[in-house]
Amino acid sequence: MLTSNPKYQEIFVTHCGWNSTLEGVSAGVPMVTWPVFAEQFYNEKLMTEILRIGVSVGNKKWSMKMNNGVRREEIGKTVRQVMVGEEAEEMRNKARGFKEMAKKAIEEGGSSYADLNGLIRELSSYRT
Repeated sequence: MLTSNPKYQEIFVTHCGWNSTLEGVSAGVPMVTWPVFAEQFYNEKLMTEILRIGVSVGNKKWSMKMNNGVRREEIGKTVRQVMVGEEAEEMRNKARGFKEMAKKAIEEGGSSYADLNGLIRELSSYRT
């Protein structure tokens, strides 16, 4: 599990599966995205192009092979991009903001809290 420690500049290297994507958002850290197959490429677009809290290593093809031609130079460049400079600081600030939003969503009265309670009520109504 990820934790944010102000002593270190943390990042999360993720294959962009939904669980790890939510974990990265909940931890409030920028992400290096490395999708491999399935919906991971869509989740990567969410992190890199919409939320703008991640940078892609450049894997563009669905494959069961993890590296799929991604060169180490590209990985190094990407890691530096999320750790150093003004763009990295912007990503870090946005990531912290999304962390707070995610935290509020699961608190009493938050959207996820309300949706889970709604699901439980609906499922309970089917009991005889």
